[in-house]
Amino acid sequence: MNMQVIEISRPGGPDVLVLTTRPRPEPKPGEVVIDVAFAGVNRPDALQRIGAYAPPPDASDLPGLEVSGHVAGLGEGVMGWSVGDAVCALTPGGGYAQAVATPAEHCLPVPKGMGLKEAACLPETYFTVWSNVFMRGGLQGGERFLVHGGSSGIGTTAIQLARHFDARVFATAGSAKKCAACERLGAERAINYREEDFVEVMRAQGGADLILDMVGGDYVARNIKALADDGRLVQIAFLQGPKVGLNLAPLMVRRLTLTGSTLRPQSVSAKAAIARDLRDKVWPLLDAGHIAPVMDSSYLLSEAAAAHARMESSAHIGKIVLQVG
Repeated sequence: MNMQVIEISRPGGPDVLVLTTRPRPEPKPGEVVIDVAFAGVNRPDALQRIGAYAPPPDASDLPGLEVSGHVAGLGEGVMGWSVGDAVCALTPGGGYAQAVATPAEHCLPVPKGMGLKEAACLPETYFTVWSNVFMRGGLQGGERFLVHGGSSGIGTTAIQLARHFDARVFATAGSAKKCAACERLGAERAINYREEDFVEVMRAQGGADLILDMVGGDYVARNIKALADDGRLVQIAFLQGPKVGLNLAPLMVRRLTLTGSTLRPQSVSAKAAIARDLRDKVWPLLDAGHIAPVMDSSYLLSEAAAAHARMESSAHIGKIVLQVG
C-alpha cells in the first residue's frame, strides 16, 4: 500500500521538495507505525535538504523529525501503546509522510486539552531543549540564562521552561515584535541584536550562567565574553558556521564549560531516556496548561516548499507544521 511523501529530489532550495508516493513502512521490533496528522518543520530538515545533514545509515531519507497522529501498527515487543492511541513522537526521519515508523520509546502522549496540530510542535523542540538546557547544561533556579533566537521554536520553548523552573531568562531576537513575543513568554529582558550588544547587556547583569546558542560563527567568542565565571555554553547548531578562531585562556582562568550536542545521531536508548525525563517532569506542565508550544503557521504536505521558505525567511515566531492527515 502506497502513501504520499515529500522527497528531497536533489540538494538545493525549497523547490527541491517534491510530493510523490512510497510504500507504507512496516514496524520493526520495538517500533510503532504512526498515521501522521501533522509533521513539524525544523532547521535540521532544511540542512538535510541542502545536503548538509545526512540521516543516520538506518534512517529514512525523507525529511521530518517530529510528528503527531495515531498509532496504526505495533512491532514485536512493544508495550505501553495500543493501535489508535493519540501520540506525538520524535522520529529518525520520514515524518513528511502519511505514515512513519519510529521507536515506541520515542513516543509521548498528546497532552490533555491539546490538539494534534500543537502536539506536532513538541518532540524535536522539547527533546532538544530539555536535554541541552537542563540535562547537559544543568540550569538551576535563580541562574541567568541566555537563549539566542528567542522567537524560534527552540527559543520559545526554552524561555517557557527556564522561566517555569525559576531561572532569570534573557533572549536575543531580531525585531521589536520578536523581542516583545519573548518577553510575553517570560523573558526578563529581550535583546534586539540589531540594535544592542548582547555581551554588554549580559555583562551588566553579571554575565550569563548558561547560554544556549545555535548561531555559531563569531557568536562563539562573544558568548564566552558574555558568560559569568563558571558559566556554561551549550552549542546546538552553527547557522553562521562551525569553524572559529578562539582564545581558550578564559576557559581556564574563568572555569568555563563549552559543550554541545545534536539529537538525531544519538542512540535509541539515549533518546528514550530523554523521553522518560520529559514525561515525568515536563508533560505534567503541558497537561496543566502552564506551558504550551507557540504556533506560527500551518501548510499542507504538498506545500512543504512554502513551509521551508517561511522558516528560512526567519519571519516566523514559533513553530511551523505540515498538515498531513
